[in-house]
Amino acid sequence: MTFDLSSAQYVLALADDRATLETVGGKGASLARLAAAGLPVPDGFHVTTAAYRQFVAENNLEPSIEAALEEVDLSRPETLEVASQTISELFAAAQTPQQAASAIALAYASLENRQAGGPSQQPSLAVAVRSSATAEDLPEASFAGQQDTYLNVVGYGEVLKAVKRCWASLWTARAIGYRARQEIDPDRLSLAVVVQTMVPAEAAGILFTANPISGEREQAVISASWGLGESVVGGAVTPDALTVDKASGRVLDYQVADKRMMTASISDADGVYTG
Repeated sequence: MTFDLSSAQYVLALADDRATLETVGGKGASLARLAAAGLPVPDGFHVTTAAYRQFVAENNLEPSIEAALEEVDLSRPETLEVASQTISELFAAAQTPQQAASAIALAYASLENRQAGGPSQQPSLAVAVRSSATAEDLPEASFAGQQDTYLNVVGYGEVLKAVKRCWASLWTARAIGYRARQEIDPDRLSLAVVVQTMVPAEAAGILFTANPISGEREQAVISASWGLGESVVGGAVTPDALTVDKASGRVLDYQVADKRMMTASISDADGVYTG
């Protein structure tokens, strides 16, 4: 992997027109379009793929990543776990480049000030730190759930740790194996991170803009449950399911599930609890 980092932009505003698949990954690019269109997207910012590439370059991680991947044998799942663990430990020990870290600090402080309506004396803004890969939701492959998200993250130091954990999640065993089976070249890969203010949701879930079962593009399907959406995304609950006609908004089908768990933010602490 060889990248030109001479004019790298490490952070972009959420609706920045430079927020493309190449700079902020699939999830980030979609959120940028929604925000630019004026839809009610929670405020935040992108940590671009340039920050990830700088992190890999300054810590000379590329040779070690390649060496770990060379040991992968898809017929032996344990080799995926070994490669993932090796890369995870490398990322944990590596330092975030100072320029990228400073850019993230300024962006987080600015976001907190916007939410507080002025300068904040004590960092207290809770955010969601969300992975956004450049190989994500392509026409020929779905990458849903391949990388990690961290919720209810409070304070710049914790945000920086969560960003680095997101970077490492590009190389989970699940992601390495899936990309190998899809024959996606690792040299094409990079990862951005979206940092957004947390929404204290009473209910949340997933909206499919086409019916994932029938393929009907005139229908939208909503899967939702109590609390934060993590319990739905992570498969902790069987969610309620609504099928809606997109043109009229008419509910075509409504299945209510027996939801015995929910995910909620932990007060005065980083993280969430599912139970």
